[in-house]
This record gives sequence, structure tokens and C-alpha cells, in this order.
Amino acid sequence: MTHRLFNAYCRVVLAHPVFWLALLALLCAVSAWQAREFKIDASADSLVLENDEALQYYRKISKRYGGSDFLIITYTPSQAPLFQRDTLTHLQALQNDLKQVDRVSSVYSMLDVPLLFSPQVEFSDLANDYRTLTDQDVDLSLAEKEFTEENPLYEDLLVSDDGNTTALLVSFERDEKYYELLYQRNELRTQKHEGQLDEDGEQALEEASQAFSDYSSQIQERTAGEIDQVRDIMDSYRDEAKLFLGGVPMIATDLVRFIRADLKIFGIGVLAFLIVTLFMIFRRPRWVIVPLACCGVTVLTVTGWLGWMDWKVSVISSNYISLLLIITMSITIHLTVRFRELHEENPDASQKWLIRETAAHMMRPMIYMILTTMVGFSSLVISGIRPVIDFGWMMTFGLGVSLVVCFLVFPALLGLLKAGQPQQGRDFSRKFTLAFADFTERHRPTLMVLAIITVIASLWGVSRLTVENRFIDYFQKDTEIYQGMLQIDRKLGGTTPLDIVIDAPSTEAQTATASSPPATGWDGESMDDSAATDPFAAGDDSDPFTSAEPDPFAEGDSDPFSDASGSEDPFASAPSEDPFAESKQAKPNPLKGAYWFTPARLAQLVEIQNYLQSLPETGKVLSIATTYKVAEKLNEGPLSYVQLMLLASFIPEDLRDQLVRPYLSDDGNQVRFSVRVIDSDENLNRNELLAKIRTDMENNFGLQPEQVHLTGAMVLYNNMLQSLFDSQIKTLGYVFAAILVMLLILFRSLPVALISMVPSLISASLVLGLMGWIGLPLDLMTITITAITIGIAVDDTIHYIHRFHEELPKDNDYVATMKRCHGSIGKAMYYTSLTIIAGFSILAFSNFNPTVYFGLLTGLAMLVALLSNLTLLPALLISVKPKLQAG
Repeated sequence: MTHRLFNAYCRVVLAHPVFWLALLALLCAVSAWQAREFKIDASADSLVLENDEALQYYRKISKRYGGSDFLIITYTPSQAPLFQRDTLTHLQALQNDLKQVDRVSSVYSMLDVPLLFSPQVEFSDLANDYRTLTDQDVDLSLAEKEFTEENPLYEDLLVSDDGNTTALLVSFERDEKYYELLYQRNELRTQKHEGQLDEDGEQALEEASQAFSDYSSQIQERTAGEIDQVRDIMDSYRDEAKLFLGGVPMIATDLVRFIRADLKIFGIGVLAFLIVTLFMIFRRPRWVIVPLACCGVTVLTVTGWLGWMDWKVSVISSNYISLLLIITMSITIHLTVRFRELHEENPDASQKWLIRETAAHMMRPMIYMILTTMVGFSSLVISGIRPVIDFGWMMTFGLGVSLVVCFLVFPALLGLLKAGQPQQGRDFSRKFTLAFADFTERHRPTLMVLAIITVIASLWGVSRLTVENRFIDYFQKDTEIYQGMLQIDRKLGGTTPLDIVIDAPSTEAQTATASSPPATGWDGESMDDSAATDPFAAGDDSDPFTSAEPDPFAEGDSDPFSDASGSEDPFASAPSEDPFAESKQAKPNPLKGAYWFTPARLAQLVEIQNYLQSLPETGKVLSIATTYKVAEKLNEGPLSYVQLMLLASFIPEDLRDQLVRPYLSDDGNQVRFSVRVIDSDENLNRNELLAKIRTDMENNFGLQPEQVHLTGAMVLYNNMLQSLFDSQIKTLGYVFAAILVMLLILFRSLPVALISMVPSLISASLVLGLMGWIGLPLDLMTITITAITIGIAVDDTIHYIHRFHEELPKDNDYVATMKRCHGSIGKAMYYTSLTIIAGFSILAFSNFNPTVYFGLLTGLAMLVALLSNLTLLPALLISVKPKLQAG
């Protein structure tokens, strides 16, 4: 800060404290009004990368094959077996009550599906009437065997292997307005990414984004009310059954509640801690009121700005309040300690002089302190992950507000008070920090060796870092999200959806395939799917039973990235109609010339499905092959082409919508396998699994690389995870380079700048190394730790070296200067670091595990940084003895 700018600050700010207090009061009033628009977001944006090419393909596939918003309720009877009439009556009563919930379009369960093997029906009678579990004369022992052993459509999907857990699918009405706004926004975003938007297009994108954001907030509130209704109904049935709720709407709703709880816990917890800490450190009311006023104005201003900008807070950014409180408090503690030092040295000085001198001594290091912290947070904007980007911008802006507010509120409030007498008393913190100075003087070589060992061990730990983590581990084990996902994983075929889409080969590929040796299946057997061996390859019709029962647990329109317009009932056609009733007149077969609907190619799809089901990481797999296997079983042998053609000709349109279109394109040249991956599998490695599936598809089934497409939520999530290493490297490189340049500008010495980086780099590398040692993977929160740690840890370094520069000219003795710095600025470093450490530790009370890890690991990094700044930093300074030039 030049003298001219500082003099301007004195004339404009220090000379008019009442004016600035009035202006700040007006700012707080406006911010409080705007804070009414403050919103929370728990969308699936947190699981994808910005501009991920796989996202575009996923949207196209979702739009083609459809889906619906749904909740899943797992039902395990506690007093009687599942396949007993009283239990089924209880289940049916629950189902009927759930149908009364607002916007629920249907509730489907094991009670609604046709019984095909209880006893086995004739293949020729499939188009006639069918029975369900609601029929009183059904043999329940046969029915249990069908659901657990006989029917591939139902086992591990509707009923668990042990026959004692089932699921209800609660489908909601499709909100056409929501998807209309979503499609409009996504299309404009794509055009912007491709550089196709002009000024009017940019305006249209802004308006579309605002409209979608506003309506999404309304949907969020409405969904929360619907979830509460469902839970109230479930509570009334828990006396006879163990129930768990799952599904995307429920997870999103609970995440919003987690965020709100975190905001309260973090805000109130940190605030209470700060009050107690300030009383313990300074023991005077003014040194509690003034810092708290700075914190309050900062948080209120930033919150109002977020509301005004319609910038929603996510799980990742939900700790912004606690971070702002912690960092603002560290600024005020430094100002307070310096003010009190000056007062002790000049007990007769006026309040105005003390305020001016405090600002003169602290403004320059404070500006650089905040700038370096802003650099740490701003590095997050290059991560490529939307909630991390937003978190970076929020905190970068908030830190700027914090600095300005502190240099307005602190002098303005103190300017209204008298200086009084310097506070006397025993200073235990000074003795504590001076003990570190003595230790550093005696053990410099030991400190250097220990630092080198720490760096080597940390680098070894960093080499062991992974990004593979389980989504289920994001939540505490006592939350319903965790328990519901675990129940579905263990009992009902897995939670994480993966779609495998296979196209028909190109004309050239088909020609080449016809003259090639037959492909080998996953079990080593020959598979010949060429048209030359299939006399019906160019047939006109296809079998409706080669389509798969839709997966009620697969992703659908509940995903905000989905462009799907799907069906409602995954098991049957409309209740008013008989889905197996024969049409009065055969309809033209729309699948004429379909590549995949030949006996040989259907057999190939069965082989592929068997392979997918054989993988230990996969649970339920549904495709056209699933229902085809049922048809073969009912027919007691393979279906002839004539049977396929006849059934395809008479299939009702509503049944085709339910059984064919979710797994087959309209032209029949593309098929879709819906795979559910067991997320709770401790051996799950998403990237390796996806790579293995792709390789095996090409090598074992004769498919060309361009034919096979892996998509779905698992692929998008995996892409995000795999980007974390790249994001970590980019953010660290950005932070290191930017802070080094700033330190060069501040200290005008390369050796001093490099020495200044050592404590923060050691603390950041130690945390990363520790994560590698204990096997804690990188996630959305932990990738932010190192950048933030370097940005915050270097603050104390700047204060220490700045004070070292001020004290050194007194005797030009580096050791004596070190002791004076430890007895002065060392106390402020001690106070602020303990405040930051304890503040971050409060995040451990979150229900979101990444936030817990973020708080504890960042607190640990701050502790290491404090110890390094009080030992290693002065050891380097008195060993190297760099020249400290005037700033």
C-alpha cells in the first residue's frame, strides 16, 4: 500500500466512522432483504463434469428410451413370511395408501405383475388373461418359487433371493413444464459451448437459466412435501414391516435438509466457539463485540449477494458461512493483537492514533494475506466440476468482502470508544510461542531433517492416492439414504445404473463379418450371428417378448440431465386394460428389417446378458434378452421365427411401450442393456469395470468399437472421479505459481518467496500423503483441501516475515529478531490458527462424509502449518539469512 493510498484511506474512512457505520447498517438491511431469495440446490450437477461429451450422449439415450420420476420403498415383513396372505394384505394396504399421495400416478409392486410359472402357463395362452398375487386361489409356494427362482424378470428385482424382501415403486406424474425449461436451457448451453450464440442468444440463455432455476426451487419445495407424506404413511406400517425409502427425489430432498442442518450447525457452532475463544483470549467485551460485528456484516452481505445473484448453495459450498466466519475472525484477531501491542507500548496514545497505526502496520500484510487466500479458492474454478467452481467463486468474492468489511467496521466501531488503559496480566500465550523460538534455535538441524523425511513420506503417500470411492460412503450409516441404498444393493440387485448401448454394425462391418471366423462368446463357445447363417435375417417381424422388463430402479426422468419422456408403469400396461389380451386385428410390424430381431442375434444378446450377470460387481441386468429367456422357458425351447413374427404382429401398442421401446430403438438397430452396479461392493473399481466391459464386448462377442457405448449415471460419475487427479494438479500448479508471484512482489526476494512457500507446501503435502497412507480417496470436497490449505497457511507466513522485516533493523540479529517475532506476531498466529483449526473441526458434525473429511483434514493441515511457521520457517530464515528488502 503506497503512502498516497493509505492517506486516502485515512481521509475517507478513519475520519468519518459514523458515516461508514450508517452506510454499513444500510448495506446490512438491503442484504437481509435479499437473503430471503437465498436458495439451496441438491441437483445431480455435483456428479458430472462441465461440458462432458458423455453427458450429451447420455441425454440422447435417455430421451430415446424413456423413464419416470419414482421413489423406491423396500418392504421386509417383521412378523410373518412375505409369501403369506396376511403379509400380502398388509402390503396391498400400504400400496393403496401411497396412491393417495399428491401427484403419485401409480404404485407398483409384486402384486401387480402377471404370474407365468405359478403354475406355468402355455406359450400359446400368453395373450389371454393372467393371474396375480391378489387372486385368492394362487398357490403362494409356487409364486414364491417363481419370484425367487423361475422368472428371470422378477428375481433380484421384485423379490430378494431369500424371498423375504420386496419393493414398491412409487411413480410421479411427469412435470412437462420442468422438462420443457430444462431442454430449453440445455439447448442454449450447447449452442453457447459451440460458439453459436449472438447477443440475443446470450440474453435468451440468461432468461432460460433463471426460469429453470426458479421453477426448480418450486419443484424442490413441492417434492419435499410429497416425501414427507410418503414417510408419514410408511410410519403407520412399520409395526409389521421394516421399511426403507430410496430414489433420486428422496436423496435430493434429504441432501437439502443436510445442507440446511450444516448451515445451522456450522454457523451457530462456529459463532459460539468464537465468542468463547475471544473472551478467553482478550477478556474484554469490546474485543468480542467488534470482531463479531465484522463477522456478522461479512456473512450477511455475502448471503444477500448470493440471494440477489440467485446463486444456489450446494453440499460442497454449504460450509461457506463457517469459512467466512473463521477467516474474518483471523483478520480481526491480527488487528486486535496489533492494536493491543501498540497500546501497551504507548499507553498514553489517543484512540485515533492507535487505530491509524494499527491500519498502517497491518494493511499491507492483510491485503496480501487475503489475496493469497483468494488465489487458493479461485483455483477451484478450473476444476471443471460445477459445484466446486461455484464454491471457488463464492469464497473468492466473500474474502474480498471480508477484507473490506474488517477495515471499515473495525476502525469505525473502535473510533466511537475510548482507548482506556492497556490490559495487564500474565501472558501465557507469549511464553508458549517463545518456547517454540527456543526449540528452533537449539534444534535447527533436527527440524531440517524432519522436514525432509516428512516430504519424502508424503510423496510416497501421494503416489498411493486414488479417486475410487463409493457414493454410499458419502453418507453416515444411520441415515436413511445409506440404509436404503445398502438394502437395495444387498437384496434387490444394486443401486448404481449403467447402460450399455449396442448399435448394429455398419454395412462394411457386416460384410467383413460375414467372411470372418465366428466370434467366441464369454464362455468360450462359438457364436455365429452373421446374416448368412440366419435364414430369417431380413425377416419382416420380430418378437415382442425379446424386449426386457423395464428396470424400475434404473435412472430416468428423475435425473435432471435426462431428456427422457418415458412411461409410468414398469411392469404392466394401464390397469383398465389387459396387457396380454389379443388385439382384434394384427398391426403392421414396425420392426421390419430390424438387425437384432433374428433367432441367432437374440441368442447373442442372451450370451452378452449372461456375461454381464457373471461379473461380481453387477447386480440385476435387464434387456431384450431377459424377456426372451422367459418366452423360451414358457415355450420349452427356442422360439421359431414364425412365432416371433406372429407375436410381433399382435402385440398391443401399450405393451410395446412398456416392454419393447425401453430397450430397443424404433428401427430395431440399437439395443440397450440396463445394468445395476452394486455400489456397496468394497472391491468395486468403476474405471476398471468399465474398461473390462468394453474390452470383453469387443474381444469376446465380435463387436466393433464404434458399436458399443457405455453411458448412464455410473459413467458420468466415473468421468468426474477420473478428472480429480487432473483437477488436483491444475489447482496446485495454479496456486503455487500465483502465490509465488505475489510473494515475489511483496518481499522482492526470490529466496524469501521460496522460503515462504515451505510451511504451506509441507502441510498440504502431508495431508495428501496421509490420505494415501490410510486409503482415503479424493472426492469433490477433499480435492479442495490442498489449494485452500496453501492459500490460508501462507497467511501466517506473510505476517511472520513482514514482522521479521520490521524487527530485523533494530539489531540486525536474526536469532533475536526471531524471538521478538515469536513474542509478538507469534501470538496472533497462535490465536488465529487455533481458531481456524477448531472452526474447521466443527464441520465433523455434518451428515455428509466428504464435508467431515474436509473439516478434519483441513484442520490438521492448519495445525501442521502453524507448527511449521513457528519452527521450520524461522529456522530457514536464521539459517539462510536472506536479505529482506523494503516493500
